[in-house]
Amino acid sequence: MITKAFEVRDRGTFIPVVAIKMVPSFNSGTQAEFDVTEAERYLLRRAGYGFEFPSILLCRMEASGVDRNATYDAYSWGQNPRTMHVAHLHIEKNFDALNSGDVIDVEFILNETQKAKRSERLS
Repeated sequence: MITKAFEVRDRGTFIPVVAIKMVPSFNSGTQAEFDVTEAERYLLRRAGYGFEFPSILLCRMEASGVDRNATYDAYSWGQNPRTMHVAHLHIEKNFDALNSGDVIDVEFILNETQKAKRSERLS
């Protein structure tokens, strides 16, 4: 599985998230790595994940006690899903091109602002 962390931003919103591309890890040839890859493949298949169109499991980092804090379905973020719904769809579409630590700016994605937000860590 491939894991990246992002800073989801919207109007007055800052949400640290972890995104996991639900595919087996890459196997570079050792038996131990092969065993891990096969174990992941088995568990992912048993959980219902397919590999032709990999799902992105998105989880809010403040997961403890938070309702609806993780899902692979961008359409199941709850009653007011704007921020997480738009961010999830953007991450799904661009996962391979995004770097861990990138800002996912919902206002910019929706063309509500002309300039993407910078990370708060750079302020």
